[in-house]
Amino acid sequence: MNTTITARHCEISDELRARATAVLTRLGSLVTRPMDGAVVFDMAAGKATAEIRLTGSGDSCVATGEEKDHRTALDRAEDKIRRQLEKATQAKRGRGAKGAA
Repeated sequence: MNTTITARHCEISDELRARATAVLTRLGSLVTRPMDGAVVFDMAAGKATAEIRLTGSGDSCVATGEEKDHRTALDRAEDKIRRQLEKATQAKRGRGAKGAA
């Protein structure tokens, strides 16, 4: 999976960059054929935001977390995108022939 970590209007530490890479790796296991993963950190109006974008075979998910610091914002975005991916996975498992037991 191609991984991109970007910081807009702020500086991020190497520790936070490594954590974002680990988060993308964990989330990549929930995506069918993960192709691209991106995390964008931003600082606007005194709030830190983290946006996670994941692209797989035909699927694309985006989630944004906003908090006082980037680490917590990343955790919130991870929770949001994890719910999206789990919901999509359950929907795919539920598909099939109607009336099949």
